Amino acid sequence: MTDQQAHIPHQSLGSRMVDGIRRFAGSDLLYSFVRQPVVVVAFLITVIFILAAIFAPLVAPHDPFNPASLSLMDSFFPPSWVEGGDARFLLGTDNQGRDIFSTIIYGARISLMVGFAAVVFSIALGVLVGLISGFVGGWFDALLMRFADIQLTIPGLLIALLVDGIARTALPSDMREEIAIYVVIFAIGISNWPQYARVARSGAMSEKVKDYVASARIIGTPSWVILLRHVLPNILGPVLVLGTIGLALAITSEATLSFLGVGVPPTTPSLGTLIRIGNDFLFSGEWWITLFPSGALVVLVLAVNLLGDWLRDALNPKLR
Repeated sequence: MTDQQAHIPHQSLGSRMVDGIRRFAGSDLLYSFVRQPVVVVAFLITVIFILAAIFAPLVAPHDPFNPASLSLMDSFFPPSWVEGGDARFLLGTDNQGRDIFSTIIYGARISLMVGFAAVVFSIALGVLVGLISGFVGGWFDALLMRFADIQLTIPGLLIALLVDGIARTALPSDMREEIAIYVVIFAIGISNWPQYARVARSGAMSEKVKDYVASARIIGTPSWVILLRHVLPNILGPVLVLGTIGLALAITSEATLSFLGVGVPPTTPSLGTLIRIGNDFLFSGEWWITLFPSGALVVLVLAVNLLGDWLRDALNPKLR
């Protein structure tokens, strides 16, 4: 093989990337995005939250979970612009002297991590079940979908509480806090998989009757290869849109579980845990301890929801 031939795949890959960027730059999706200021603002807010969460040790002015850096003498400081505030703590401090602004950044890190992990788990399980169910059909499809229908009749939060309660009962007491965050991810993920299974099943049933699937079967392509290489890429669009909306739901579910005291342990607080802690001091005058984490949670969930709603509308051919 000559050097020129060896470079052909790299050139074709680069040209495909350039063509993809050009197509995206001229696509209706980008045009729709830049024409909606609310969506642009929601996107920027989401990106800011994600970047702040990833680089929390660099962005946060204090490490709120390092006992060596905390002082009870700094507790209950109001926001810096309020009388009695301290310029070191922009949004004030809590009962342990932790900087509220820093705790929000670190709390958002946990909430986003749990939300993303739970959504990935839900999508993986739901798409797998939906693909197999829609592609196989028959009694197997009916059995899986009836099970999904039964679970859809039960509120997801109740299922998450049930899973969390079973895990707390089954696990030794010394292991509960160590794997509590994984239990929460599993509890939220297992409560939301049926909706992804429904979408994947309908997509698989639609795709399996098309000519390219029949051609693949004729040449002897295994069913699992057809599912993974041909059917799956064609149903990912609606699933990812649903996953964007599901991220906001997962973050809210985690905050609810943590607020109820059955989610993330206090040693690794999320936004829900911070709200629960601040709620104890709400009526004693320290309103900032719960107000700012609550506001951050509302802004984050609203921004992600707006992005999900825009994606759903932008990718819907009936609305073009």
